[in-house]
Amino acid sequence: MTVLGPPTIQATGRAGRGSPARRRRAWTGWAFVGPFMAVFAFVFLAPIAYAVQLSLFRTRMIGGTSFVGLDNYERAFTDPQFWSAVGRVSLFLAVQVPVMLALALLVALAIDSGRLYGRAFFRVAVFMPYAVPAVVATLMWGFMYGSRFGLVGDLNDALGTSLPDPLSPDLILASIGNIVTWEFVGYNMLILYSALRTVPKSLYEAADIDGAGRLQVIRSIKLPAIRGALLIATIFSIIGSFQLFNEPSILQSLAPNVITTYFTPNLYAYSLSFSGQQYSYSATVAIVMGLLTAVVAYAVQLRAARRER
Repeated sequence: MTVLGPPTIQATGRAGRGSPARRRRAWTGWAFVGPFMAVFAFVFLAPIAYAVQLSLFRTRMIGGTSFVGLDNYERAFTDPQFWSAVGRVSLFLAVQVPVMLALALLVALAIDSGRLYGRAFFRVAVFMPYAVPAVVATLMWGFMYGSRFGLVGDLNDALGTSLPDPLSPDLILASIGNIVTWEFVGYNMLILYSALRTVPKSLYEAADIDGAGRLQVIRSIKLPAIRGALLIATIFSIIGSFQLFNEPSILQSLAPNVITTYFTPNLYAYSLSFSGQQYSYSATVAIVMGLLTAVVAYAVQLRAARRER
């Protein structure tokens, strides 16, 4: 007598895997993901691919556009103006980002402590500068920096003093750092404060029972709890520092002899493209700067992950 049970089950399983209902379920997932992937490819991947294509060519007044391979990248790696801009934003990052995050952390801890009177008002007041457009904020601070027509000039006239010019070569980077700090302290404060609000109250109760002081609670409970949020804020700040453009671009009209066309990498790429008509080399500078930013951000994230382990 022939046993038909197992072959029938196997055949049914094979048919089920290729059944129309299963195929429809498989396509349902792509129907949800498809629109996002199409927009992502159009908005993100296509511009990168176009920039890479541009970076492989060079346009001359005589001879037109020709393929040059990696010559533009070789030029970028030996360009003193580009590396001067990279060094300038690196110095800006090394000084401004720790100061800004430290201020944001102090404000977040003060608001979260529950001992600050009117903390809702202070939370909104500190966050408010982030809502001001960067162009407006830079113009406002730029006119205050003016030694002949702004706040600094008025103070010199009223008090008979000689305050240093914030737009001088020695102070311009610190002046830009002050603007960026004023703009983004509230944004980073909100990230850190949101992380503090997720700390379980049972940890505070246990610390109170053990007789822990305020500094011990901050060091042993709050800071470890917001380590992930602090890492995110640090990475965002690193990316923002390397993308510095609005502030020096607007202040350039107030200090044309101080802020050069290669003051920051983004300003250099912009000047190459729209003033120098060097679109291919501008795309190369942008790609190199994007890769450098990604490497630095990944290195910071990797170091934080190792310390966490």
